[in-house]
Amino acid sequence: MAEEIEVMAADSEFTPLVRRLGCLRGVSTLTGFALAVEIGDWHRFNGNSIGSFVGLVPSEYSSGASRSQGSITKTGNTHVRRLLVEAAWHHRARYTVGKTMRDRWDLAPAAARARGDEGNRRLHQRWVRFIDRKKRPTIANVAIARELSGWCWSLAVMD
Repeated sequence: MAEEIEVMAADSEFTPLVRRLGCLRGVSTLTGFALAVEIGDWHRFNGNSIGSFVGLVPSEYSSGASRSQGSITKTGNTHVRRLLVEAAWHHRARYTVGKTMRDRWDLAPAAARARGDEGNRRLHQRWVRFIDRKKRPTIANVAIARELSGWCWSLAVMD
C-alpha cells in the first residue's frame, strides 16, 4: 500500500509540493502527499491561519479584562493534525543532515532546501528551549506541530 502511494506521489500534480515538503524532518513522501491531498489549496491560508485550520491553536476563555487559554481546539482536519503532531516528534533529536535528508533535498529546488534547513534548525531549537523550561513533552510537541504547520505552508506556497 505504501509503495503504491509513493509511486502515485512521484508522478502526480502534487509531486513538486511533496518534494518541497520533504525538506522538513518528519515529512516523508507519504506524509507530504497526505498533507498535499488533504489541504488542497494552500494559498487560502497564511502562516498563522494554517494552525487554526487543523486545530492546533489553544482555546481561549475571556470575559472583560480577564483572558485564559486552554487546551488546543482540536477542530478542523484531524488527519492533518495527527500527521503534523507525529512529524513534530522528529525535531526533538539533535539536528544533523543525514543521507535520507540529503536524498530528499536533491529532489527539491535550492530555495526549498534552504527554507527546509532553516525550519529544521528553528524547530529543533524550540524543542531545546521547551526542554530547558521543563515543559511536558506532549505539550511542547503540539506547539512544535503548530509551528511546523507554518513551515509546511511556507514551503507549499513557494514558487
